[in-house]
Amino acid sequence: MIRGENPLQPTALICSTKASRTLALFTLGLFSMMAHAQQPDTGSIPDDYYRAEFVILERIVDPAAVEERMADQQVEPPIQTDEALWVVDRSGNAQTTLDLAPRRDLYLNSAAQRLENSGNYRVLMTAGWYEAFPPDYEGAPLRIEIGDWIDSAQQREIEGHITIDRQRYLHVNVHLNHWQRGTNSFTGQSAPAGGEAQQAQAEGGGFVSLQPQAAQPASRPLELVTWIRETRRMRSEEVHFLDSPTIGVLVFFRKVEATD
Repeated sequence: MIRGENPLQPTALICSTKASRTLALFTLGLFSMMAHAQQPDTGSIPDDYYRAEFVILERIVDPAAVEERMADQQVEPPIQTDEALWVVDRSGNAQTTLDLAPRRDLYLNSAAQRLENSGNYRVLMTAGWYEAFPPDYEGAPLRIEIGDWIDSAQQREIEGHITIDRQRYLHVNVHLNHWQRGTNSFTGQSAPAGGEAQQAQAEGGGFVSLQPQAAQPASRPLELVTWIRETRRMRSEEVHFLDSPTIGVLVFFRKVEATD
């Protein structure tokens, strides 16, 4: 949560409680009429066919205003996967392994446009696609690499993955890290108690000092700002919002019927 901010105010889209998130979404009026994206011929629609939509946004806020302090948090290495939802390379080229629907046809497109126009948020990705999610579906992790490029670490500031599974209900697991350029840290041992120099006799009769060397600065290419670690059950035709103090994910599923 950000210092000095009331999560119940309409402008506070990213909030600390599920109730206030829902209130913020409705009071902002982000979502208008349902947009009907291009979809297969009704005679060829398989069972349990959905349009899945995701918007990932970054809140424009000074990291110093974030109360959480996560720079020393242990983060596991990125998951290995051949599937990509949205990966932006160093040159700014976006890649995906999905057959994405046009952004203008997505239900969440109006929300993304309003957020972009507000000046409070930066929308980093808006994507949607059609896929069958039958019971016992186990989706592959979808890689995400978006946001600013961090030269010192040779990666994007926001990285992670999203996984979609289905048992009886659809579930979305969001695993995202928000990084910033690291600051210098210091390595080395503290001086001995009392400040007295210590010596030990070396081979050959000489003495060597055991006085620790002065601490030297060491570069930390990355510092963790915040992260999202959440699995949420998805209800069709409802907008779901998963967030941290600096990043958020809007999720929407619409089941496509043969009668549509």
